[in-house]
Amino acid sequence: MAFRYEYVTAEQLAGFDKYKYRAVDTNPLSLYVMHPFWNTIVKIFPTWLAPNLITLSGFLLLIFNFLLMAYFDPDFFASASGQKHVPGWVWIVVGILNFVAYTLDGVDGKQARRTNSSTPLGELFDHGLDSWSCVYFVVTVYSIFGRGATGVSVFVLYALLWVVLFSFILSHWEKYNTGILFLPWGYDISQVTISVVYIVTAVVGVEAWYEPFLFNFLYRDLFTAMIIGCAACVTLPMSLYNFFKAYRNNTLKHSSIYETMLPFVSPCLLFILSTSWILCSPSDILETHPRLFYYMVGTAFTNITCRLIVCQMSNTRCQTLNLLLVPLALVVLLVYLQLLPHAEPIVLYLLSIIITLAHVHYGIQVVNQLSNHFKILPFSLRKPSSD
Repeated sequence: MAFRYEYVTAEQLAGFDKYKYRAVDTNPLSLYVMHPFWNTIVKIFPTWLAPNLITLSGFLLLIFNFLLMAYFDPDFFASASGQKHVPGWVWIVVGILNFVAYTLDGVDGKQARRTNSSTPLGELFDHGLDSWSCVYFVVTVYSIFGRGATGVSVFVLYALLWVVLFSFILSHWEKYNTGILFLPWGYDISQVTISVVYIVTAVVGVEAWYEPFLFNFLYRDLFTAMIIGCAACVTLPMSLYNFFKAYRNNTLKHSSIYETMLPFVSPCLLFILSTSWILCSPSDILETHPRLFYYMVGTAFTNITCRLIVCQMSNTRCQTLNLLLVPLALVVLLVYLQLLPHAEPIVLYLLSIIITLAHVHYGIQVVNQLSNHFKILPFSLRKPSSD
């Protein structure tokens, strides 16, 4: 019975019945380049291919890239001077698969409309996997520069990961308050840029990134500046503009500041807890196990985001505290009390497994609940048998 726990409440299911997709995309790259490209690509797919299967395929490609790079660059030192570099063919594979994954993410919705199979489940499945994709593509691209003298420190990458994560949740915070999903410009720009940089790296080698880009401004600094600049100068201002525009038009869905800012409570607590762990760690956990730590944080963040997406789509109140923060808080307390001097890496592995299993269980059960509610098969265009 516990395995079949129903995460989506009856109130939320009723909210999904009334849900209408509303999104605004003003990105010139998306409107004038990518959408025409995707409109052409989608015609290649057979009409029997379920959109959710396209979504899942793109997500699995990102996981493959993550694992492939973890094999050739486990500790992010491969791009440093004097180290054995990642083979050129790996960069080509990762670059191509990253662009294919991005294309599949753009095509799945068009396939749904093409086959008249659009459902709230499809949107939730798409955006839920998108939230988990953030940690995979950010950590994978880190290997281009790595941790060497001309690279980026693991703590700086940790901060950049949080910039990307908050940029992602910001768009769903907008929708939670305005009812409209304003698609961020940074996503399309970053995906195309990253795919190109992977291919360029295969051609010129990682040594090319050692040289200054302009005066003493290194390519690693450009990498950092692009992520922070895109978030601070594009994503955040546009989100605030859309929010205050809804406020002026009296169309906000929540009147109190508490209700408005509620979606940020759990992400901020996750940031505080994970950063506290890094700062208090006796074994310098981020330096010794950076990839796993990024993964743990990104997966916990994904669960928080998915629950927010369920709430904003069903027009229900956001959950105040995510329960996955409880075991993390316990671990941080033990670390602070210096009770895990030697077992800290083992605890990180165990916590990562617990968070992963909890999130996968959540995802499977939510998909099953909505599939049963809407009487659809999530990975097929056929309806379930009535037998």
